[in-house]
Amino acid sequence: MRRIVFAGIVTLGGFLTAKAQCTTVSTITENFDAWKEMNKCWTAQQGKAMLYAGDKKIIFYSMTNPGENMYLVTPKIKGGTYTLTLDVSDNGGETTLELFSISNASDAKSYVSIAKPSKITGDKKTFEITLQKDTHLGLKVMLNGVHQAVYVDNFSLKPKK
Repeated sequence: MRRIVFAGIVTLGGFLTAKAQCTTVSTITENFDAWKEMNKCWTAQQGKAMLYAGDKKIIFYSMTNPGENMYLVTPKIKGGTYTLTLDVSDNGGETTLELFSISNASDAKSYVSIAKPSKITGDKKTFEITLQKDTHLGLKVMLNGVHQAVYVDNFSLKPKK
């Protein structure tokens, strides 16, 4: 019994340590080329759809669940003003991208929209964003059809000069 309890404590400690290693950042440059699965410092919230790393990009895929709230959440970012650029495209249909400031990735009440939903057209998107305090940035993709996909690549967040 002691071994089981000890093994549980060690395992839980390992999970806590893994999250604790993620530090607050002031820049992010990520092309997702080396990702075989979601990076431990990022969070994928997919609901009943799929959100995963594959083909050297992040893929939001509706499967048979259009309208599902899907979020890709960054590591915590230092408060400040930033320029965010990313490549975002889809496989057709109506799709949108919206940005959120997220205090606590596991608490939906802490998600605050900071950029209105914009239609995904296949072009590079550029946003000027201000984070009032250290917080996560969330990318919400809305897929409105069955078997729709959105692809995110070349994510770059740099402090505005």
